[in-house]
Amino acid sequence: MTAPQTDQTAGPLRRFRAIAVQPKWSAENFVSDGAFRSWLHGQLQAAQPHFSPDRPNLVVLTELNGLPLVLRGAGWALPLKTFERVALALFLARLPRALPVILRERVSPIRALQLAASPDNARLYLHTCRDLAREYGVYLCCGSVPMPRYSLVNGQPVREAATLTNQTVLLAPDGSLIGVTDKVHLTPAEEAGGVDLTPGRLSEMRVFPTPVGDLGVAISLDAFRADVIGRLEAGGCTVLLQPDANGAAWTSLEGLPPDPDNVRDQPVAWLESSWTATTSGRSIRYAVNPMVVGNLLDLSFDGQSAITGRAADAPELRSYVMTEPRPGFLALTPWVTDGPHAQLRAVGQQLAAQSGHPREDAYRTDVLHADLELPASTLIPPPRTPHEQAVEVILTQVDRPRRVSSAGVWLLAGLGLIAAISALRSRR
Repeated sequence: MTAPQTDQTAGPLRRFRAIAVQPKWSAENFVSDGAFRSWLHGQLQAAQPHFSPDRPNLVVLTELNGLPLVLRGAGWALPLKTFERVALALFLARLPRALPVILRERVSPIRALQLAASPDNARLYLHTCRDLAREYGVYLCCGSVPMPRYSLVNGQPVREAATLTNQTVLLAPDGSLIGVTDKVHLTPAEEAGGVDLTPGRLSEMRVFPTPVGDLGVAISLDAFRADVIGRLEAGGCTVLLQPDANGAAWTSLEGLPPDPDNVRDQPVAWLESSWTATTSGRSIRYAVNPMVVGNLLDLSFDGQSAITGRAADAPELRSYVMTEPRPGFLALTPWVTDGPHAQLRAVGQQLAAQSGHPREDAYRTDVLHADLELPASTLIPPPRTPHEQAVEVILTQVDRPRRVSSAGVWLLAGLGLIAAISALRSRR
């Protein structure tokens, strides 16, 4: 990144409050417009007691909180219990819309399923977040959502063929757009064979100066990667936002690319993200890392949300479970319990989906906040990208009833195929 453009006009200190929401999700939160709106609204309601009455508030939500909108209108599929079965049923039920995308854009069935639903789902997601930013008067990091790239054609948003990135949208208190950032480094579950997303481009990552910090977004794995952190630092980032969704037991072992042989406890690995960025970085002074918890069909998500800073700003010794206490945590969600490592590993498995244990899905939700202070920004807002110009148009559009299509014969065929597959598996 070239040196960031700056405005040398000095201004007052920026004093603001950062808020991280650790929500619990389930598949039922995404089967209808109302259920999704209620789930997101509940997170802002939970955050409201933490708002500062005399300084701007920055609320940060979690990664992929729009991904399960693929279940919208498909409550009938939830008894199938696994994402693999549900995805197959949805693809067959929605074949009339998904098949043309496969043939025209040469994408996988799972990407086609998401792209076919993107006009309605993107609008629902963006309008819900816009309305929440306005209602609560907060700067809102919406979390992240698989969404196409758009551009304007004759003043209307048109999506780019085949592209579906994991992207974060930042909104101002009036619901207007601050900026959009794509995730660059995808996990195996996000690549082909998983939900099949498109990686973002490192060269497109930018920093957005606001009254609540010079915001740089590093979605989940991006916050662990030196190239992303280095680019944001070069752009003058002072507040790192790390929306997260960790799809594994928090007390299990982890080994991810680019070095899958570097296996360590997940909490140990997480110290390499926001905590390292703020305790050893140059421009990055604070980081906000909210994590979603809960069992989503057969998938499990867990973690400890945190707000981190320089060691001098956060001298109290504390840390993630299974790690030694240390300075640098301004606020930290405790895990569900503490104890010897073997006990913690067992509890992590008990919480997981389909464990059958009384602890199953008994994760901890939380809201964290910290009052932060920064010098006045000298950065100039980056120019809008074509995608951001199109997102601005979507944000200004009026809500309209969504199309309701009948699954018809495709639904019956899908259920029949699933029954046949289940019967074959049961014979093995």
